[in-house]
Amino acid sequence: MSSFKGSRAQKQRLSVFAKGPLEIPSPTEADWPKDDEKDFAFWDVDEELDLLPQPYRMINKLVNHLFDRSWEVIEEREGLLEIEKTRILPTVYPPAAEIQLNKMPGGMAVSQDYLFIGGVKGFSIYNLHNFKRMYVWEKFKVDVVSIWAMDLGNEVLIVPVDELGIVRLFYLYKDCLFPLKAINETDDISKQSTCVKMVLSPSGDYAAFLLQGAGDVWLEVYKLPKETWLKEVEHPQFGLIQKKKTKQLQLSVPDSALPESVETSLRPSLSPYAIQDLNISLKTDIKLSPPVYVMKIKPPKPIAGTTFKSPLEIFSKVEDYCGLGSGQNHFIKDAQWEQHMEIFYSSYKKYLEREWEEEPLSTATFHFFANSISPTPVDVKSSSGAACILGVHWTGSHNFFLYSMNKTLKDKTDCENVWPCAAPIAVSQISSNSSYLVLACEDGVLILWDLAQGFLFGVIALPEGCFCQSIHFLRFFLVHEGRNMYPEGRVKSEMMCVVLCTNASLHLVTASGTRGPTSKVLVERSTKHLEEAICVVAPAPALPGMVLLFSKNHSVSLMDVAKAEIVCAFAAPVPHPEETLWKPLFVVSPHHPCFLLHGARPEGDATPTDDAKDTPDSVFCFNFEDYPLLKDISKNCTISQKDLECSQAFPQVLPLEKRCEQFLQKSFQTLAKNQMKGRAQWARLRKHSIFLQKENLKK
Repeated sequence: MSSFKGSRAQKQRLSVFAKGPLEIPSPTEADWPKDDEKDFAFWDVDEELDLLPQPYRMINKLVNHLFDRSWEVIEEREGLLEIEKTRILPTVYPPAAEIQLNKMPGGMAVSQDYLFIGGVKGFSIYNLHNFKRMYVWEKFKVDVVSIWAMDLGNEVLIVPVDELGIVRLFYLYKDCLFPLKAINETDDISKQSTCVKMVLSPSGDYAAFLLQGAGDVWLEVYKLPKETWLKEVEHPQFGLIQKKKTKQLQLSVPDSALPESVETSLRPSLSPYAIQDLNISLKTDIKLSPPVYVMKIKPPKPIAGTTFKSPLEIFSKVEDYCGLGSGQNHFIKDAQWEQHMEIFYSSYKKYLEREWEEEPLSTATFHFFANSISPTPVDVKSSSGAACILGVHWTGSHNFFLYSMNKTLKDKTDCENVWPCAAPIAVSQISSNSSYLVLACEDGVLILWDLAQGFLFGVIALPEGCFCQSIHFLRFFLVHEGRNMYPEGRVKSEMMCVVLCTNASLHLVTASGTRGPTSKVLVERSTKHLEEAICVVAPAPALPGMVLLFSKNHSVSLMDVAKAEIVCAFAAPVPHPEETLWKPLFVVSPHHPCFLLHGARPEGDATPTDDAKDTPDSVFCFNFEDYPLLKDISKNCTISQKDLECSQAFPQVLPLEKRCEQFLQKSFQTLAKNQMKGRAQWARLRKHSIFLQKENLKK
């Protein structure tokens, strides 16, 4: 039956019958009569079925169609089974450790050697080495739904957000936890705002919160006095001095105003395993300085009519020229605007009179830049690595706004620069060191910026039908002797990122200062098996050129982007019973070779602990160094500068002096080759001229 190919309609049976009586042919072939097409007739054996009366003829066609369609499904399944038999399945690794919880966690964050898990009316702190719980804070009115953590050196800033949208700050110093401030908590519930999103600057100097309430949305920026916090917890007497000073002096405290013991004090350094013996305790007797409010940013106003009567009046009264040529600061007369609206309404009247759902509030995507990509005042001094620019783009906006952090409360909150794009910006992402920026527009075009050098890498379009969903930067790596390795030291103007599209396809985008951007397809769009589509991507910093792929069928795999191959897979935990659409809750450690994933324990598993009697929730840890295939990669992932210079295969990662020397040597080699070619050409020219002279003498 499996040998049957095609449908019944395509394999219609035709029989050939000879006209007249059949005769026995003679044994001699020469006496056989010649075939003539007129002597034969063609007859369809299924013609009788076509002559059936209704409804039998319709029933016959439906049965034949059902048979043909069933056979196509059988053939497709057989083909998939053959492919599955020949496909090599990756090695699946189980989790290395498990943390049992009493409820589904409300977010996870990792910083240094700590794991922070949001929970019931608070959050918990775990040791990332032995996964023991070190402290529990459960004093909120409602549960925590998300949590962030920022490394401030040897200290950690913890930012949980509860179900009411209230965001709070906590400061973890050694074994002490200090409550700092609730950013948007108010006594009047009617005036309560909700925190939708937050971003911390890479150096921990600033924090930005996207708040919404009463039908409005805005962005609040705060300066975090982390140096002051450190001095206040190390020397409590310094905190008493600070309380007597004005709020203006809290922004920056000169070192000359500090006691000598504070100036010469050394910051404590914790070994990687020092926290194993710590027991965290809450400290409320020392009040740390609160974050300092910097500015408030609102969405750009829609275009409206102006009362100005002439362009001269506009130029004489408008001081802000920011956004010139970018679509900002339009000045249109009321009459012109009304005429434009009338034309628009008359053209699309039948569409505008429908019932439309209320449009959601505009949201913002924002990033802090440590590099000064916008002009900075000369008299302003910023520490190396400190954020000085905030980049913002709003939903449906073509423009990327840049705001300077070097402002006071008296200054206006106008942006210093505007970067216009040809289409609305859908996604934006900045690298961890604030060196590279990618703006993805709604038309599938990517704009790549080198912020450290201050120039545009280029513009590249994704394949047709692909639109950006998320962007993830990769640390630049090299393929050396068949292995992915990180160069020792920093590499400039070399960018790599993976782009996940809305159709679940995955692309690798690279760019450098010497060549334009390129795109490579890592995973094609899956049309037949939608359950295997990728839903989330996460880079693995401990493994060069590796990314974690989370699929809709609750599978987790590790891909090598250089080869576009799956290296291995991880035994993902059972999905939570309440999850209809899997949204993996995970966190990848930036300093440790591991990642943690939330899931439910399988039925029949071991009896849960006292902390996990209600629901079978757990957080599973996958340590790369515990798996034979990945252990060697995570421990030997860098290549020294000496080996790079010896190989001379990667000139982009060599020092400037070495690159100039190689360029000079190549120039000398090219010059010698050109001289040899010149001599050969001159010899051929002389030979040809001698031949012509001899021919002339013969004449």
